[in-house]
Amino acid sequence: MQYKVNNLTKFICYLLLFAWCLIVILSLVWILFTSFKTNKELYQEIWKLPAEFRLDNYKKIWSLYELSDFFFNSLLVVPINVIVILLLSVPAAFVLARAIFKFRNIILSYFIFGMGVPVIIALFPTYFLLSDLRLLDSFMGISLVYIATSLSFSVFMLHGFFQSYPVELDEAATIDGCTPFQSFIKVVLPLSTTGIITVTIFNFIGIWNEYMLAMIFIKDETKRLLSVGIYALQASMQYTGDWVTLFAGVVLALLPLLIFFVLMADRIMDGLTVGAVKG
Repeated sequence: MQYKVNNLTKFICYLLLFAWCLIVILSLVWILFTSFKTNKELYQEIWKLPAEFRLDNYKKIWSLYELSDFFFNSLLVVPINVIVILLLSVPAAFVLARAIFKFRNIILSYFIFGMGVPVIIALFPTYFLLSDLRLLDSFMGISLVYIATSLSFSVFMLHGFFQSYPVELDEAATIDGCTPFQSFIKVVLPLSTTGIITVTIFNFIGIWNEYMLAMIFIKDETKRLLSVGIYALQASMQYTGDWVTLFAGVVLALLPLLIFFVLMADRIMDGLTVGAVKG
C-alpha cells in the first residue's frame, strides 16, 4: 500500500512539473511569435501565427525606443560585476572552507546573516552613502551595490563546494612542495569549475534581471539598465497600444539569458549536486 502511495505522489509531482514546464515554454513561444506580428494581427486573432515574420518591431525597439542603449549598458555592467564578485568570493570561500583560524565560524556566520537581510532595509543608508561619495547615477555606484549584495550568497555557495573536496588533496599538494596559494590555484580551483560556473550563472541572471536598485540609484536616462528600460517601455505602451513592439523588447531582454542558461543548464544541475554532498 505504501509503495502505491509513493508512486502516486511521484506521478502527481512529475505531472505538476511537466504542466509548469509546458506553460512556461508555450508562454515563451507565444511571446516570440507575437513579436513578429502587427498590432492589427494581435487584436484580430491573439493565438494565430503571424502572416509574415517581420523584423519591423525589433528595428523599432532597437532604434526608435533606444533599447540598444539600455542593452549595451547592461552588457557593460553585468559581466564586470560578475567577474569582480568571483574575484572576491572565490578566495574568501576557499579560506573559510579550508583554513583553520580563530573566528572563522563567526566570519562565515556573518556572510550567512547577510543573505537573510532584505535589500530594501538598506536602501536609505545606501542611497545617502552613495550620495556622499558622489556615486549616484554612475555605473561604479550601482556596481558596488550589486557586488555587496551578491557576496554573501556567492561565498556561502562556494564554501560548500570547497568543503566537499577531501583535505587529503591539500596535504598531497603540500608534500609536493606547494604553498597554500599554489594549492588553491593548481589543485582546488580546477576541481571547483562546476561550482564557480554555477555561481556565475546565478549572479549573471540575478543582476541582469534586477530592477529596484537600478531604478533607485540611476536616474540618468543615458545610464539606465535594460530592466528599467523594459519597465519604462511597458508603461509607455499603455498609452500607445504598441504591444507587439513591447514583446520584441521582452524577447531581446530574454535572449541573452536563455542562451546563457541553455548552454550552462547541465553545469547548474551538476553544481547543485556537488555542493549538496557536504556542507
